[in-house]
Amino acid sequence: MGLGTDAIRLGLDHIAGLSPGMARALERVGYPEPRIRETGYATLLRTIVGQQVSVAAAASVWAKLEALLGDDLPPQDLLDADFDALRACGLSRQKQGYARSLCELVISGELDLDNLPVDDEEAIAELVRIKGIGRWSAEIYLLFAEGRADIWPAGDLAVQAGLHKLLELEARPDEKLTRTLGEAWRPHRGAAAIFTWHCYNNPAL
Repeated sequence: MGLGTDAIRLGLDHIAGLSPGMARALERVGYPEPRIRETGYATLLRTIVGQQVSVAAAASVWAKLEALLGDDLPPQDLLDADFDALRACGLSRQKQGYARSLCELVISGELDLDNLPVDDEEAIAELVRIKGIGRWSAEIYLLFAEGRADIWPAGDLAVQAGLHKLLELEARPDEKLTRTLGEAWRPHRGAAAIFTWHCYNNPAL
């Protein structure tokens, strides 16, 4: 699914009409590319694997898990794998706990990733039931995998730093102010978030 090119352009054109700072930046750097991920269990497992490690390290762990469990990494097979086998793949005790939490919720049917609530806050509440998945991870999943147009990860430091630059603020806004600043951009805050990442380290700004 994902938030596609047309939706991002529509959202940013709307926001540019409301914010001169965003309009100026859009004119200078152009529209960002979509960031689309697959829906489902594997994307959330990748999120857990990638926490607090480099991209290269996460890719290495993932490749070892695929070698152990197969390309689909079936949740039941991960649950059945023993601690040492998963440790050898690079999963710490803590991350094994997170991964098992995800698998158990999926297998039991308590978490139905094909039918998350339509309401964004309710969907976030469902996802944070997974150990190791906090609000930010849930928001990123809903934005990039489900393509929900109004997700606004106000706690993201790059979003905050992007707004600091784009809106020429005196200081980087905290999460509360970032959430407030985004209110005017409903229902296109997802496009705004993607744009802040696009602008964060852009030399044109």
